[in-house]
Formats: sequence, C-alpha cells, structure tokens
Amino acid sequence: MPSVAAVEKQSVVSRDDLYLFGEGTHERAWQWLGAHPEEGGIRFTVWAPNARRVAVVGDFNAWNGDANPMSCLGDSGLWSCLVPAAAAGVMYKFEITDRDGTLLPLKADPYALEMQKPGDTASIVCDPPAHRWADGEWMAQRAARMERRAPISIYEVHLGSWRRRGAERRYLSYRELADELVTYAGDMGFTHLQLMPMSEYPFDGSWGYQPVGLYAPTSRFGSPDDYRYFIDCCHRAGLGVLQDWVPAHFPTDPHGLGRFDGSALYEHEDPRKGFHQDWNTLIYNMGRNEVLSFLLSNAHYWLESFHIDGLRVDAVASMLYLDYSREEGEWIPNEHGGNENLEAIAFLRRLNERIYANFPGIATIAEESTAWPGVSRPTDSGGLGFGYKWNMGWMHDTLQYMSRDPVHRTHHHNDITFGLSYAFSENYVLPLSHDEVVHGKGSLLGRMPGDDWQRFANLRAYYGFMWTHPGKKLLFMGGEFAQQREWDHDSPLDWQLLDQPPHAGVQALVRDLNGLYCELPALHVLDCEQQGFEWLEGGDNGNSVVAYQRQDDAGNAAIAVCNFTPMPHREYRLGVPGPGRYRLRLNTDKGSYGGSDFPVHASLETEAAGAHGRQHSVLLSLPPLATIIYERLPG
Repeated sequence: MPSVAAVEKQSVVSRDDLYLFGEGTHERAWQWLGAHPEEGGIRFTVWAPNARRVAVVGDFNAWNGDANPMSCLGDSGLWSCLVPAAAAGVMYKFEITDRDGTLLPLKADPYALEMQKPGDTASIVCDPPAHRWADGEWMAQRAARMERRAPISIYEVHLGSWRRRGAERRYLSYRELADELVTYAGDMGFTHLQLMPMSEYPFDGSWGYQPVGLYAPTSRFGSPDDYRYFIDCCHRAGLGVLQDWVPAHFPTDPHGLGRFDGSALYEHEDPRKGFHQDWNTLIYNMGRNEVLSFLLSNAHYWLESFHIDGLRVDAVASMLYLDYSREEGEWIPNEHGGNENLEAIAFLRRLNERIYANFPGIATIAEESTAWPGVSRPTDSGGLGFGYKWNMGWMHDTLQYMSRDPVHRTHHHNDITFGLSYAFSENYVLPLSHDEVVHGKGSLLGRMPGDDWQRFANLRAYYGFMWTHPGKKLLFMGGEFAQQREWDHDSPLDWQLLDQPPHAGVQALVRDLNGLYCELPALHVLDCEQQGFEWLEGGDNGNSVVAYQRQDDAGNAAIAVCNFTPMPHREYRLGVPGPGRYRLRLNTDKGSYGGSDFPVHASLETEAAGAHGRQHSVLLSLPPLATIIYERLPG
C-alpha cells in the first residue's frame, strides 16, 4: 500500500495509526495529529487531503508561509513537518492552499490541545501534561457512584457566570473554582458537577455549544493543567465531573473546521445534510471515516487525559433525524427512504460501546427530546448504548403544571402524573437545566404563580416532588437558591439574594433534599426500575394532591405527599400498602425553609381503616403548597 509505505518512511505515523484513522476507528488520534515535541523540535501533522499546499506558520517563523512548508505523506491526506525553531507555548496556524490554488484563511489546528483566549484564534503548542493526579481513590470507586442504583444529584454549572471577582467582574480561574465551587457543591450535597461545554469556543453567547477547539479546554479560566487540577480537586472532594460534549455540529468561523482544506471536509457538501438552519452551524459528516476518528478520539481524550467521569452528549435528537427541524424538500432520506440518520446512529452506538469498554465507571448521558426507543438501552439489545437520557417530557409537563394558578391545576392533573406512564422506559435524569431559564422563559421562581410567599412555596413543593420522583436529578446553578432573574451568561449569579430568608430557605431545602436522597436507599436504589415506585394516590385532581411510595429491593420505603394548592388539609386519609409506623423526614413548608410551619405529624401509625383500595391507612396533615416525606420504620 504505497501511502502507508510513504508515511512509514517518514517515521511520522505508524501503519496501525494510518489504518485505524482511515477506518474511522482510531481512538487516540490526538497523540500524533496536531503539534507534538520530538527530538529536534515540534512535529506538526494535519489532515487536509484536498489541499494543494500546506504550511505551518507561527511565532517561530514570523507567520511566514514560505518558511515551513509541510510534506504530503503519500496519498494519505496527511501533511507533516518538523520545525526546530518551535517550542511549547508558541502560537501557530496552518496556511492552506486549496486544489484550485486559492489561499484560504489561516486555520486553527483541529487537534490543538491549547488555544489562545477568545478574541484571538491561534492554536498553541501545548506543554506535555505535568499534573500529578491524586484521585486514585475516586477512580477506583466511581463506577459505584454513576450506576443506576446510586444517588446521582447533578449541579449544572456555567463556569463563566457562576461567580465572578472584583469590580471588573473577572472570571474565576480553574484553581479558584477548585476551591470555591468544589467546596460549595460539596456542602450543598450534590454528587456531581455537570460543566457546560469546556472545549474552546470563540463566542461567549454560544455558552460553549459552538466549539472551534474541540481538544482544547477553554483558556478563559487557565491552562489545561489548571483544568486537570480542578477535576482532581473535585474527585478528592467526592464530586464526579460530567462535561457537555458537542459532536452534532460546529460553527462557521473562518479559522475553524468549515471547508478546512477548501472542500467540505468535516461537514457535508449538501446543505440539506450539512447545515443546521436553527443554529447556523455545520453538521459533521459521519459518513467520512476520518471525521469519525476525530470525534471518537475526542471523546476518549477528555475521559483519558482529564479523568472526566462522563459526557452529556448535546443535541442527540438533531443527530438521529435527517429531517430534524426541516420542512419537506429540505432533507435527504436515507438509503431506505426513511428519516433516520443511519451514519449518526452507527457512530453513537460505537461511541458508547468503546468508551464504556475503555473507561469502566464512566457514563454517557443523552440530551434527546423525542420518543426514540432505547436511547439508554445496550446496543446488543438494539439501543443506542447511553447510560442515561434527559427526561425532557417530564420537565416540560411538570413545569407547565407548576406555572398554572393552583385554581386551574385540577383541570391539568395529568401534567403532573403522566411522566410515570413512561418513567421506566429509559434510565432517566430529571433536568431543570439552563435551557429552562433563558430566552424569555424567566427563572424557575419567576414561573411560579401567586404572591411572593406562594411563589416560593410552589418552588419548594416542586423540588420536593422532583427529589422523590423516580430518576436522577439535575439542577442548573442559581435554582438552588431561587434566582429571581433569568440567567445571563455575562453576569454572575445573584448571591446577595441569600441575605433574604426566602432565598436562604430554598437553599437550605435543596441541601436537605440532597442529603435525604443520598441517605435513604428507598429514594434512589430503584430510580430506574418499575418496582421502586407505587402510586398511593394519583387521581385526586380535586385537591391537586399526589401521593406515592418509593422503595428499594431490601424492604426500605418512604412516602411522599404533595399538596399543590394553598389550601391545607388537617385530616387527609391516605391508604398505604400495609401496617407500620412512619416518621417525618422532610417538610418543604418548614419555617426554616420559608414555609408557614403548618402543624404536621412528626410520626404516623397506620390504622385498620380502608382507603384508596387498601386495608390500612394513615391520617395526614397536609400543609399548603408543600411536599412532605415520611420514612417507614422497620419492624
């Protein structure tokens, strides 16, 4: 095979690397593509198969394209050169002439491990990692922290607006965040952080969802080793780290991947497959093997080099459907005439198979908003192989219910109960994410009806419902203390609100909900299993009350009762599965949370009085707009 021989003669790429890269199965292409030190200088290697000429330019040659031309390695499409004058820390780009002789805008390195701070667009030759990991204990146990029987409560964070410093409102560095954010999230009882995309992105307003440097941690907060230090600190504090990952599309910035060598290299040529109309972005061509190697390697890179515990894969629905957000005539059917994107489906399955095999204990989470079957089922059972799926239907229905005036909730009771009809069809995460507090939607608190007291009470009752509902939990930053305004990526959270008792009360409630969720096996062990849930009362739309039992497979049980009206009930009889005693574990109406302290029973004893089709019942006192949680005592 001439191209292999040509490459091997130049000792740049091994036969195996070349074969796997061209096959679309390479998992560590970052180790030889991009910029790497070797004896005699820095070796630059880039894939640009349709270029007529490629040169590397940078600080080391005064950005002179004639100084360091690159050699084409046979017919592999790879170009390479060794630059003695280059060293770690220097900036560079590729100067590419297309097949027609047109000089393209200078291109950043697709495999760059470091990039300039946004505003500038050059790649940087990255120092080899120097961070010494101290998270061995976490890595040994993380599989138990991410599996379906574990309590998983995720704090979603945009690092640039969580908190800022000084009059100039500068970003916190990775190392400052390792102290402040890690301490805060741990104190709040969250088990994992989920970071909005960390790959380098030029436009702040994209929040990271339009990355240009897929291999480079954003330099807004420090160096790649600084980011490793942050993750290490999370792990040593007992916090897992999930990272948003964006393999669906990429922006059209001229220094990025778009028409990289003058051709549609990473994207599809036909805009019906290659252009996202909603986001004005380009869609990866997953029918091209080298693009598959680029993406597959990138997922491995974050998990291997940064000890990331899981990837939340963005915009999965847009990857699965060829007609996603397109009208008739704006999309191309697959070879069978259907709307399924067979290439993307195959990629997602292989992605999940390989990273689960290579990194035991990690998890992938799909943001998928349709009824596609088996998203979180194994690939050998016909699924896509994700560990979890965001439950967008639950989020939409329950937020819609909570935004209604309580007087109208009686007519929309199905919105609060419908999620249980499919709650165990996938391994679900219940997401109150950043998407629910932007684009004119207002904050979670702002969507609650009523006067100030009722708004806070509604939110507290909703959180009680969410933390006892089957499914893992995700809350976007600010929600834990009832941020009043809509999220703004350019402004820090309004931490001063914690000086006000209602906001401090919501924060205390979320802390206690996290603690109780982790403490009681009944609330988490069977989060994803039908036998972990039993309706006690799901049809009392007249009182807007729902009640259910959560249980594990060892006999532990808890009951949650939600009153979604401002009318208290001093004597509410509720049928329960059998005789027993219960003790109150949490009441969202507690005065220290900002509630009314309406009197409730600290303990309950069942009576042989029939209710709700059961022979035994308890007599409850239900506070207004509140969730109460009782634990069943042994014996």
